[in-house]
Amino acid sequence: MDSVRAVLIDIDGVLTVSWQPLPGTVDALHEIRDSGLAVALLTNTTSRTRASIAGTLSAAGFPVAAEDILTAPAVTAAYLADRLPGARCSLLNSGDIREDLTGVRFVDDADAVPDAVILGGAGPEFDYPVLNRAFGHLQRGARLVAMHRNLYWRTDQGLQLDSGAFLLGLEKAAHTEAVVTGKPSPAFFEAALAHLGVGADQALMIGDDIESDVLAAQRAGITGALVRTGKYLPETHRAASGAPDHVLDSFADLPALLR
Repeated sequence: MDSVRAVLIDIDGVLTVSWQPLPGTVDALHEIRDSGLAVALLTNTTSRTRASIAGTLSAAGFPVAAEDILTAPAVTAAYLADRLPGARCSLLNSGDIREDLTGVRFVDDADAVPDAVILGGAGPEFDYPVLNRAFGHLQRGARLVAMHRNLYWRTDQGLQLDSGAFLLGLEKAAHTEAVVTGKPSPAFFEAALAHLGVGADQALMIGDDIESDVLAAQRAGITGALVRTGKYLPETHRAASGAPDHVLDSFADLPALLR
């Protein structure tokens, strides 16, 4: 832990559940900030903009500003600008995140044929007509860009299905493979390290998703810590493709590990 200069933190399931702070997490983040460590919040959340997320967390007592947050939509916008400049995009997402998709050219006409289908977080919008229309676009050659592959997440109502389940179906049916821009994409972690100005060997990633948060970070050379909150399930832990560097009961235990 002596080499750690920055902490990368997942939000949902680590700091909060349904945007309510988990016990001890506010004080723990204050302690980490006070220790002088750099902090970035990495989230696949696609239902809110960076400004909205920062406002909610700040109101709950977390020492967080919008510039501390790196979202899958923001990384998606950078990917599209670099790899598919000027592409006409159809967005399927629950929540308005266009503010963070800077420079993306959207196709809102249901009859228009896009160059890319962008998949965000799941919600009521993911009904049969919409998914079938996306399937049609992919059959006609549109690229598939997914902000994440999360199969589910935890809310105050329990585990809820996420867009990764629909993504698998679209890939299989359309005989295509999505480009994933959020976690576990290496580019997401690289963007966070560049934002903080640290190397992979100087950072620690803490999350509740063993594959997308922790093991993906470890493959990028970052130390990984898994928390037993949020979407954590013992059976998922046992069946994982690797072992976390550290396992904690909650984010509240992180300051003690760093000490």
